[in-house]
Amino acid sequence: MNTPLEAKKVSESAVEMRSLVMPNDTNPQNTIFGGVVMSWIDMAAAMVAERHSNRPVVTVHVDDMSFKAPIKIGDHVLIKASINYVGKTSMLVGVKVIAENPFTGISRHTTTAYLSFVALDDIGRPIQIRGLILETEAEKRRFQEGKNRVEAMKKNNLKK
Repeated sequence: MNTPLEAKKVSESAVEMRSLVMPNDTNPQNTIFGGVVMSWIDMAAAMVAERHSNRPVVTVHVDDMSFKAPIKIGDHVLIKASINYVGKTSMLVGVKVIAENPFTGISRHTTTAYLSFVALDDIGRPIQIRGLILETEAEKRRFQEGKNRVEAMKKNNLKK
């Protein structure tokens, strides 16, 4: 196990979740409610943030959630989440949702989201988190994109 502020690899905190879309998850069109997908995304992303920080975390921002294709009743859903960027006390987690028809094997990318979390100390205040070890070109690209995303969010918040 890593020491408190020892940097971690992206792969050490990545999460994959699977779920089956049941009738109670769907609307009258037999497609999943967006809120169900959002809940699954938040759970997966929070697990990534907890695994990275080894601390309790809270969601502080959901950015750019895009629903690209419907998810239908009976589909198998794969949610892939990994840490994209870390700052001093915040983490940006990227999430990709893929739906698969179990009878045809056809998969489709249905949803993308980016969520920011902070890790909390023992009295509920944001705490400094460990760094991130980037091993692949994709991880380096996502880190830079995450850094740009966080800087843009900060700039937009200053304008308000």
